Amino acid sequence: VINYAFPESADKYVHRTGRTGRAGKAGVALSLVGPRELGSFYYLKLIYKVKPEDYVARVERFVQEYKVGEENGVPIVAPPPGADVYLLGRMWEWYPALKLKKGVEYTLHLSAADVNHGFSLYPVNLNFQVIPGYDYGLRVVPNRSGDFRIICNEFCGIGHHLMVGKVLVED
Repeated sequence: VINYAFPESADKYVHRTGRTGRAGKAGVALSLVGPRELGSFYYLKLIYKVKPEDYVARVERFVQEYKVGEENGVPIVAPPPGADVYLLGRMWEWYPALKLKKGVEYTLHLSAADVNHGFSLYPVNLNFQVIPGYDYGLRVVPNRSGDFRIICNEFCGIGHHLMVGKVLVED
């Protein structure tokens, strides 16, 4: 999707850029920002701005509310259909592990607590840059069941190779 005109509202922007994933397809969204749209662009950056410590607290509340188990010390959460799902990248883990339902829409929130991380969902080939201080809300609908891995594809320090998370999608 290429946005030649930058939308006025955050909802329209999220809707337009999310087109690449709504039909079960992968793709890229590119937004061209001209001098007149620069104010809207900076406004969107403010909307999604979050203090890393506030995002960590939000993730902890999410874990407390929806925890259904634990694996190797990492909580497994199973949010209800349509829920906001919070995932945190931090040296050197994706936290928590997620248990989702196939065919159900969720809003997946991603942020980092410390440094830049790369969110790569294997083997789906979904890649996203995760930057501290921003809450990225992605609308996702898992379209196949299975056991998926989240791999950090942005070098984040000496334990980078250990940074693997888990998403379990059930029928």
